[in-house]
Amino acid sequence: MKIAAILLVVLNAAMLFPATAGITPYLVIASVLAAISVLAFVITGENTEAPPHHEPTPVPVAEAVKPIPAAASQNQAQAEVVTLLGVFQEKGRLVDFLMEDITPHSDAEVGMVARAVHQGCQAALNEYFQIEPISPQGEGATISVPADYASDEFRLVGNLAGEAPFTGKVVHQGWKTASVKLPRVLKADRLPVIAPAQVEIQ
Repeated sequence: MKIAAILLVVLNAAMLFPATAGITPYLVIASVLAAISVLAFVITGENTEAPPHHEPTPVPVAEAVKPIPAAASQNQAQAEVVTLLGVFQEKGRLVDFLMEDITPHSDAEVGMVARAVHQGCQAALNEYFQIEPISPQGEGATISVPADYASDEFRLVGNLAGEAPFTGKVVHQGWKTASVKLPRVLKADRLPVIAPAQVEIQ
C-alpha cells in the first residue's frame, strides 16, 4: 500500500514537468493504476505487509494420571467384600444366623431357620456369582484325573501311587467361579456397615 501511494505521488509530480509531455498518456495510465491500488486497499482493508511474528503459546502439558495408591485399592476391595456380606445379610440373614449362639436351640428349630437362610443366600449367590462344578461327575462317581490337571482344582487323597492319569472316586465335586459381579462401592474411605441397627422410637 505504501509503495502504491508513493508511486502515485511520483507519477503526478512527473506530469508537471514539460520534459515528460511526450509520455503523459502513459503517466496518466500508471497514475490511475496506482490510485486504484490505493483505493482497493482502503476499501478491503487488506494488509500486504507480513504479519508480526508471535511466538506460539506453549500448550500446557496435562499432568500424568497419578496411580491409585495400593492402600486405596485395598480399601476399595475390602469395602466391596463387606458390601457383598451385607447383601447376604439382607437376603438371607446370614450374619444373624452365624453370629447367633444356636446351642440352646433344638435341631428342628435350627433346621427351620437354616432353610430360610439357605433360600435367601442362594438367591444372593446366584445374583453375583456364576458357580460351576469342577468335576463333571457328582459325588460317588469314578473319574480319571489327567496328568496336566490344575493343582488348585483337584486335591488327590488316598493311596497315591504311580504316575498320572489317576483314577478315583469323587468325594466332593468342587466348585469354581466362572464370573464375579461384586456390588460397586463409590466411596471407600471407610468400611461400609453390614446392616444398620434398627431402633423403634417409642
